[in-house]
Amino acid sequence: MTRDRLGLRPIKIQRRPLRYAEGSALISAGETRVLCAASIEPGRPRWMGNDRRGWVTAEYNMLPRSTLTRTRRERGGASGRTQEISRLIGRSLRAVTDLEALGDFTITVDCDVIQADGGTRTAAITGAYVALHQACQKLAREKTIASFPLRDQVAAVSVGICAGKIALDLDYRLDAAAEVDLNVVMTGAGELVEVQGTAEIKPFSRAELDAMLDLAARGIAVLLAAQKKALRAK
Repeated sequence: MTRDRLGLRPIKIQRRPLRYAEGSALISAGETRVLCAASIEPGRPRWMGNDRRGWVTAEYNMLPRSTLTRTRRERGGASGRTQEISRLIGRSLRAVTDLEALGDFTITVDCDVIQADGGTRTAAITGAYVALHQACQKLAREKTIASFPLRDQVAAVSVGICAGKIALDLDYRLDAAAEVDLNVVMTGAGELVEVQGTAEIKPFSRAELDAMLDLAARGIAVLLAAQKKALRAK
């Protein structure tokens, strides 16, 4: 697999692979593939009470043979990891959504990993934005809402330290051996939404953190361009 000059795996985003969803995208990052589908429903969660804002949420799941060995379906409820990633995707999408402009609607983006080779959560965020954008376009086009509710783009990438060197977009092999592992979520304006970082083997310095964030920002710029290209496609 050939990576680009920054170290990103080949990225491809297919717009609207699903017929019925209000918005959908199939994102490939190297051998990782995630199918994202956005569904529009009237109303908002009950816990919001009389709040007049809309809501954006996400659900993440890994298909049983997305990995080397079969993973059991989560029939008894989502695992802690699944819930944590679902919440991360939802927070990332809400960070660039004007919920007041969304009005009395809830948009749920389902992110199903159909093949996993590292970076599934970051690929899900990048693909979910494309699906969400299409759903918001539908609402605006049909004049169901007064204004387009997305304020900016959002995308994510992993970055880490492997064998003493900073690496971008970690696949499973790199992730398993990483000394430091970060997931970085960033807007089109370059603002940070979330940084999840762990020293797997040894602590890392502030200078190393800054260098990883700088490389992540450069990689995310490429992902943002890929999102725009997918949304322009017929």
